[in-house]
Amino acid sequence: MKSSVSRLVISLLCILLFQQASSQSVYKNEFAHTFSIVARDATTGDMAVGVQSHWFSVGTSVSWGQSGVGVVATQSFTNPAYGQNGIQLMKEGQNADEALKVLVAQDEGRDFRQVAFLDTNGKASAFTGEKCIASAHHMVGDNFAVQANMMLNDEVVPAMAKAFEENSELPLAERVVKVLLAAQAAGGDIRGKQSAAILVVGAKAVEHPWEDKKVDLRVDDHSKPLQELGRLLEVHRAYEYMNQGDLAVERNDMDAALVAYGTAENLFPDNLEMKYWKAIALANNNRLKESLPIFKIVFEKDTNWRELTKRLPKSGLLNLTSAELLMVLEQ
Repeated sequence: MKSSVSRLVISLLCILLFQQASSQSVYKNEFAHTFSIVARDATTGDMAVGVQSHWFSVGTSVSWGQSGVGVVATQSFTNPAYGQNGIQLMKEGQNADEALKVLVAQDEGRDFRQVAFLDTNGKASAFTGEKCIASAHHMVGDNFAVQANMMLNDEVVPAMAKAFEENSELPLAERVVKVLLAAQAAGGDIRGKQSAAILVVGAKAVEHPWEDKKVDLRVDDHSKPLQELGRLLEVHRAYEYMNQGDLAVERNDMDAALVAYGTAENLFPDNLEMKYWKAIALANNNRLKESLPIFKIVFEKDTNWRELTKRLPKSGLLNLTSAELLMVLEQ
């Protein structure tokens, strides 16, 4: 009973704060006309928000999410209260449609808003206000909603829905990027392009807040923001493999570590750091001979890595004899 009362109090507080935020002049809200997607991976349960706009740092205002709860995209004349309060209402057990309807009903600026919610069950809901600048539409499907306003034409939103449905074999983040690229190819924002972002959270609640975001990438100002977002996502994947390699080393599974490190290098071949730590892992695991050619490549590109190597033994990160260390430094 006490828990139910507490949830009711929190819900009423959210609504009160939302009404206060919504009662301000809509023209004081951030101007984020854009196209976006909220989506869920039916296999993993991960949830994502992807967005692009001709506006600076669009990801900081449009994208909201929490693992084990749901995701929100709030755009047009953006009201950030939809993000925070929408997440709270879904956390308390309301589905995406119920939560969105509650907040739209309380919003005096609703005619200028475009908002989409998606919950952990894959239920999506979207709203496009009557005064959103044309072309403004949304579509809701199984595990996704796509929405756009101030577009060049009416083809953008259908192209986004089609791209989501046709790329089901991809990981969620890469699938979302495909959707955004399809939107741009269909015409995109009538003003052009400037920034983009992608946020991915997990299916289950996490113990610590810092574990909440699986992917959190933003391109705040770029002539080709989606291409840059795709590049950053590839770098993100490369570092995921580096982390997998490090974990394999901790388990003393060097074969698995080398596979992971190799995959990372293939994704990001010009990155010296990935080569360097692979060499360190080999050297620390009695495979010094294999590490030496890698050290040589890294040191020839940047001598600072040689200087760093001298400092690692004191920190316990490189376990070699003096003679072995000298062999590395002579590369």
